[in-house]
Amino acid sequence: MNAETIRNEYVKFFAERGHKVISRAPLVLHDDPTTLFTGSGMQPIIPYLLGEPHPDGKRLVDSQTCLRAQDIDDIGDNRHTTFFEMLGNWSFGDYFKQQQIEWMFEFHKDIVQLDMSKLYVTCYIGDERYGIPKDTEAADVWARLFGEAGLSNDMQDIGSEEDGYKTGMQEGARIFFYDGSKNWWSRNGAPESTPVGDPCGPDSEMFYDFGTPHNPEYGEFCHPNCDCGRFMEIGNNVFMAYRKVAEGTFEPLEHPNIDHGSGLERIAAAKLNDPDVYKISLLWPIIEKLEQISGKKYDSHQESMRVIADHLRAATFLAVDGCVPSNKQQGYVMRRLVRRAMVKAFDLGVEQNFLEQIVPVIANLYHNDFPEVAAKREEVIAVLIKEEKAFRQTLRKGLQQLPKFADGGLTGEEIFTLYDTYGFPVELSVEEAFKQDIQLSEKWRQEFDAKMAEQRARSQTAAKGTFKGGLGGQTLQHKKYHTATHLMYQALRDVLGDHVVQRGSNITEERLRFDFSHPEKVTPEQLQQVEDIVNEQIAKDLKVSYAEYPTDVAINDMHALGQFGDRYGDTVKVYKMIADGEEKPFSFEICGGPHVDHTLQLFEDGKKFKIIKEEASSAGIRRIKAVLV
Repeated sequence: MNAETIRNEYVKFFAERGHKVISRAPLVLHDDPTTLFTGSGMQPIIPYLLGEPHPDGKRLVDSQTCLRAQDIDDIGDNRHTTFFEMLGNWSFGDYFKQQQIEWMFEFHKDIVQLDMSKLYVTCYIGDERYGIPKDTEAADVWARLFGEAGLSNDMQDIGSEEDGYKTGMQEGARIFFYDGSKNWWSRNGAPESTPVGDPCGPDSEMFYDFGTPHNPEYGEFCHPNCDCGRFMEIGNNVFMAYRKVAEGTFEPLEHPNIDHGSGLERIAAAKLNDPDVYKISLLWPIIEKLEQISGKKYDSHQESMRVIADHLRAATFLAVDGCVPSNKQQGYVMRRLVRRAMVKAFDLGVEQNFLEQIVPVIANLYHNDFPEVAAKREEVIAVLIKEEKAFRQTLRKGLQQLPKFADGGLTGEEIFTLYDTYGFPVELSVEEAFKQDIQLSEKWRQEFDAKMAEQRARSQTAAKGTFKGGLGGQTLQHKKYHTATHLMYQALRDVLGDHVVQRGSNITEERLRFDFSHPEKVTPEQLQQVEDIVNEQIAKDLKVSYAEYPTDVAINDMHALGQFGDRYGDTVKVYKMIADGEEKPFSFEICGGPHVDHTLQLFEDGKKFKIIKEEASSAGIRRIKAVLV
């Protein structure tokens, strides 16, 4: 059973058990300004876990593509990928622990037909400080199922990860209890870190034992949460049973939820009984193509081939979801992925027509199960080939600059400049220096590493609050700016014309930014008109509400505004803003983001809407920044 079959069987399994199959969300979530990418399967589901009713009911299933850019530097080993799929199923106040665990056991045992003797699970050990009991309820269900399958089912208390390295695993133990650092879910981790007001709860993780020797560098003894590589987490069942109502105080939810996520690539690796995820059917064809065009073998070039396969798979799906390489935000990450892949291709001796040979292989792996990949195939290939050509031109410029740094020897700071400005790989700078008889400073490496450390520190500072994801972007200020964006969008169309279409937006607690199609600079007089219209509508105290509609009805029959290029599922949420006594709403727009209840909330503390900047974003696209001040 390959990865594609596992994906389809999972969706079928839960659909047969009353779950509605929902489409994946794009990798770039326009309604969540606090995260660059969709980083988990549950991220698009969070409003419904918080209590908002889902239009498709209380049981959902999907396969969600995810991207975690912070993992880029980990790529090259046998288990990390920046891009992955999460198989997810959810229950909103419907079934709970027993049913979820039984279905998970059945799916892995009877459908995937894993060797269940290699499956181990973890549960929450409880915390007396908060009155949260040990999760023996989940553990007892696991114990019964393992026992019925003729497998050992002993339980063992471990506590923290560090405790596990000291005690190891008792013979016969298959169910392990860990503390809140490992088996408690909230958006901020352990119970003490859970934000007040948030739902949370214990979880039960599933691990596959590949039986590889324990590496004592990680700790004296091995255990399921060990990082040595013997165990790989293949899924997590979150039992969202509590809400934190005050510091140190948790109350049970009246209707607890199930949030399950399994890594498709990891289940496929477990099915192969091989800890190298790059051997699975969604990655190995890329490796085989690399072997073919490079003449090199995977066994001797694993790191380079893994980086290429992972990064180009991620870049391909970013292009499918409308992202293009650039020097900002998502586009910067995409550019970095493509260029890191190309640098690794240089290591393999592949320097020409690289992406046009690899990207079609990736598209072929997904076009049957994701129609959008097939629909955008040629466009995606063209976007990535364009970036390849741009990078090669940048490298040529870097080569021309290299002799300018030659006086007194090439320093680590100068190598960093070549890397940072021209995308010049470190190894290439060193190689070219030798070719051109340019002396290197043996301290060049320390100097370069120091500059890289400075850059990472700056990036981490700039990214604070950016990768929270999920529940972020829900503050009152976010809601105010999100509402103001709707009003400004319609005002722009009123002033400039119906050719104005949203091409992007970014909302923080300090301002809104809005990109839209328009062929020329917006005049000061037009900007003033837009500003006046928005303030007039806010003063009317428009009521803000939403309703769910079939997507084709909302767009084609009701003419709701949407963002250009956005993909939608079968149904959409449409927000309207309308004054009392009026029949036609001022704003009628497809959106999933947070809003205020009525527009006068934007004028609290005597504030008004003000446009502070209008500029070009790209060819034919203008950008406006505005504030409430």
